[in-house]
Amino acid sequence: MRIRVRQRPRSRRTALRTGVPLTTLALAVAGCGASVTPGTTTTSLRNTVATQGTPTSGATSPTPSPTGTATAHTAPMATATSCTDQILAGMTTAQRVGQLFMGGVNAAKPDQAQLRILRDNHVGSVMLTGRSSVGTAATRKIVDGFRGQADRVGGKQVGLVVATDQEGGKVQVLNGPGFSAMPNGVTQGRKSTTMLRAEAAIWAQQLKRAGVDLNLAPVADVVPASLGTRNIPIGSFQREYGNTPGPVTSHTGAFAAGFKQSGVMTTLKHFPGLGQVIGNTDTTANVVDSVTTSTSASLDPFKSGIQAGSPFVMVSSATYNKIDAQHIAAFSPTVIGQLLRGQMGFKGVVISDDIGNAVAVRSFTPAQRALNFTSAGGDMILTVRPDVIPAMAQAIQTRMGQDASYRAKIDDSVRRILDAKHNAGLLQCS
Repeated sequence: MRIRVRQRPRSRRTALRTGVPLTTLALAVAGCGASVTPGTTTTSLRNTVATQGTPTSGATSPTPSPTGTATAHTAPMATATSCTDQILAGMTTAQRVGQLFMGGVNAAKPDQAQLRILRDNHVGSVMLTGRSSVGTAATRKIVDGFRGQADRVGGKQVGLVVATDQEGGKVQVLNGPGFSAMPNGVTQGRKSTTMLRAEAAIWAQQLKRAGVDLNLAPVADVVPASLGTRNIPIGSFQREYGNTPGPVTSHTGAFAAGFKQSGVMTTLKHFPGLGQVIGNTDTTANVVDSVTTSTSASLDPFKSGIQAGSPFVMVSSATYNKIDAQHIAAFSPTVIGQLLRGQMGFKGVVISDDIGNAVAVRSFTPAQRALNFTSAGGDMILTVRPDVIPAMAQAIQTRMGQDASYRAKIDDSVRRILDAKHNAGLLQCS
């Protein structure tokens, strides 16, 4: 994912057009990590994995509707399992593969061809990228138009997950009327958890009014004080909640709990942590963490968020020498299968950091990236460049036709994604 970083966003109107018929859109831009050199005012940021924090006992969350509005809890027409199975059974192979992708849409330079790629490849999730200052009402109109190109199965629409990167500070894609100016992670970390949760609930309500279902936040990375701003992806932008596991755990949990209260999903990022690295995977190859182990205390924020019910975890593109020195985390069966799924018991959606444009994966073809990530146990491929999706999707479909066990793995991934959509009110089942 990529974010444009500015001292303060300026008003700007952009138009995006959808597929058939192509509807005018204006999309705001987001990123996962930080592709910015410290000291500059405009650059691109990425690196993301957000968290679903600890909910308040007895609290209930509104269920988002496909248009992004909250509705009261009612008895569902079908359970998550039966609804998911019903939709999955009716999908073509191409539709199943399309659910594995989250494609970025550039609001600054809307490209009709990019939107057509998303539609033609049945892409099931969209990330609003860049920087927008049009406000909640205008963003909602954009999103409502964009949702119309979602696939239909058995006459029912399989709703799009619309995501963005709304951490605060320099990583806030959506701005303008109706959106608060969110403080950075360091500032949020100095608030009481009660206050942060209350503020996060308001920020989530703003996203919901804008039609956004998923925030690629908060940051669960622990940046030690000894490293500080020398940690380019997180510390240099003050994205961290603290320098030790305790405050990062409590404040990522509070942030996620506030979002859950308002019916917006979150994502724990960037597993197993970018706090101990120097380089930024968006702009640097061979980023290595030689400190973190499978039992490091810096994993506590992720562990706590998973126990609280996080629906998404984003995996980084750094290499962790003391966990799996042979693969970047996003391509590592040890990181995803053994550590995240096995040791931590995560059952939700594993999403990659951007593997469409990041320098960390440039040595792999798009097809190799898609196969490596899904073979390692990943579910949703995030790419800020839609143009790489056709090659990725074709590679996955080809492998599915050759390998029954791989096909079953893909079906499991699609099921997890559809479960998340069902829980967010984005599936229509009879």
